[in-house]
Amino acid sequence: MSALALAVSNPAPRVRTEQDDVAVVVLGTGLVGGTLLRLLEETAGRRRGLRLVGIANSRHSLLDSSGLTPPLIEKLEQAPGCDLDAVAAVLFASEARVRIVIDATPAAVVAQRHARWLAQGIHVVTANKIAQGGSLKDWQDLQQARHSGGTHYGDSATVGAGLPALASLRRLRRCGDRLAALDGVLSGSLSFLFNRYDGTRPFSALLQEARERGYTEPDPRADLSGTDVARKLLILARTAGVELAESAIEVEGLVPAHLAALSSTEFAGRLGEIDAFVDARFRAAQAEGKVLRYLASLDSDGSARVGLRAVAANHPCAALSGADNLFAFTTERYRERPLVVVGPGAGAEVTAQGLLADALEIAG
Repeated sequence: MSALALAVSNPAPRVRTEQDDVAVVVLGTGLVGGTLLRLLEETAGRRRGLRLVGIANSRHSLLDSSGLTPPLIEKLEQAPGCDLDAVAAVLFASEARVRIVIDATPAAVVAQRHARWLAQGIHVVTANKIAQGGSLKDWQDLQQARHSGGTHYGDSATVGAGLPALASLRRLRRCGDRLAALDGVLSGSLSFLFNRYDGTRPFSALLQEARERGYTEPDPRADLSGTDVARKLLILARTAGVELAESAIEVEGLVPAHLAALSSTEFAGRLGEIDAFVDARFRAAQAEGKVLRYLASLDSDGSARVGLRAVAANHPCAALSGADNLFAFTTERYRERPLVVVGPGAGAEVTAQGLLADALEIAG
C-alpha cells in the first residue's frame, strides 16, 4: 500500500477540539499556492484552527488526515503522484466539522472537480476561473452543487486578486439593485503593460518584466489572448444576475494567429513580433491625445467585449498605475456616477491573501 493510501485510511489517533475542526487541502504550489502556504504558517496562531491535511501540485501530493507539519515542500517533493480522488478521502478521514479545498491552480482538470466537491459537502475556495468563467452550463451546475451540498464557494480571488469586486456586486444585488453596465480593467498583467508602455521601450521587454514579477501566467499568451479577461467578465456578469454565454463576448486578443499556434518555447523566442502591432496602436492613440488600455465592457443593451481601446485622458482607467484593476459598476441606484472599485489586481501576495480570507470566512 502506498504512503498516500496509508495516510488516508489509517490516520494517527487525534483528540478533536473545537479549535482544530477545519481541515484544508491546498492544490497548487506555484507562486500563489506557495505564498498561501507561507501565509498559513505565519498566521498559524490566529487562523481559527485551520488544519492543513494536504498539499498537491501536478506531480506530487502529500496527504495526512491528522495534519501536515513543516518542511512541507521538501516532503512534497518526495511524495507520490497527485491523485485528486484522494483529496475528498483525506478530508472526510480528518473527521473535521468543516472541510475546504483551496484551488490555487489554473488547471481545468481541477476546476472540473469543483462541483463534485461542493455536492459532497466540501467547501471550495479558488483563484481558478475556469469553473465559473467557462460554459454557462458549467456555471449553472456549480450553483446547483453549492445549493445541494449546503456549501460555500469562495471566489474573491478569481476576479481582482481579492479586491471586493464580486462582494460589492453581491451586496448590491441583495439590496435589490440591478447592474446596468460594467466597464474596467480586469487584468493586472495587462494593466501593468499598458500603464507602463510609452513607446520608448519594446512591448516585449515590458512583457518579460511582467513575467518576472509574477503578473502573467508562465505562458503569457493566456493573458495576451484576452481569454482570462473574458472569463472574469463572465464571472462578474453572472454574479450580477446576467447569465452570459461564452459566445456572447467579443474578444480582441493581442497574439497573431501564427504565434498562437507555436509551442510556449517557440513563442518566447518570437515575442518581439508583437512589438510593431502594439506600437502602431499606441502611436494612433497618442495622435488623438489618448492612451491605450485593455478594457472589458458590458453595456446596457447586453453586448459584451474585451479588447484594446484608446481612451481619453479623463477616463477613469487612464489614471491607473502599476498592476491596478478598476471596476466601474453602473446600476439602477448608481446611475449618475458608477460605483468604482480600484486597487492591486495581480501579485501572489494579494491573491494568496484573498484565498486565505475566503477560507477563514468559511471556517467561521
